[in-house]
Amino acid sequence: MTTTAKALLRREMMPHILCPGCGHGIVMNTMLRVLARRYDNLNNVALVAGIGCSSRIVGYIDANTLHTTHGRALTFASGLKLARPELKVIVVTGDGDGLGIGGNHLIHAARRNIDLTCILFNNETYGMTGGQLAPTTVREAFTTTSPAGNTEPHFDAAALATAAGASFVGRGQAFRPDALEEVLERALDHRGFSFVEVMTDCTEYFGRKNSLGGGSDLLFTQSRSDEEVSRDLSEWPSLRPGEGWQVRETQPIGVLSEDSRPAFEESLGLPGYKRKET
Repeated sequence: MTTTAKALLRREMMPHILCPGCGHGIVMNTMLRVLARRYDNLNNVALVAGIGCSSRIVGYIDANTLHTTHGRALTFASGLKLARPELKVIVVTGDGDGLGIGGNHLIHAARRNIDLTCILFNNETYGMTGGQLAPTTVREAFTTTSPAGNTEPHFDAAALATAAGASFVGRGQAFRPDALEEVLERALDHRGFSFVEVMTDCTEYFGRKNSLGGGSDLLFTQSRSDEEVSRDLSEWPSLRPGEGWQVRETQPIGVLSEDSRPAFEESLGLPGYKRKET
């Protein structure tokens, strides 16, 4: 393959809407590099998204793209995959879109083990719609709807997907695009429902509300998840953990679980999927 990541962009859609320092751009670039290695063009790839900053990313990629209603990306993607099983269908969603409004659809897509890849951008807030409290917002974090600090426990998206039956679950970070590439490659190779949670950051709402500095400062707070690159936050004077916000807990990255149970399409005998013999 000689395709470059830039060649897969819709140039007419530029400039993008992402804020300076937003981790979503790093994740999109990582996705493009992975796709460029796998495909000369994206004619047989479909990208499906709901509503949110992360969901706008599909419009910048020159594939078959579907921008759906809030929280319903996996529903549309499931129908698309069953109607056109030859397509590689990738869902791009956010923590609010995919876990809050669309949480029920995530559970059942994982349970059915539909042959989709779901990439969930977790920035711990509703970034596009005003910085409200999200299912992934950590305790004591300030948001526009928790001005005194969040009192609720947060969802572990990867653990939820595993418990619901996803046959591949991984986690990556905008801070470690090299490691994220490896997880995305494995997820795209997997047959069945693959779920990848990507830790990314919202500088405009989450960062400012919690006095966490700019984009680069936020990226380094993600290093809590990786012992190889973890560093003392006191080295970064713009980070002020403790002012009503606890430093995010350590979370493992990489491939977290994988099994090879039959995809939902196999039980239906769809083209390209061998029906399981009884």
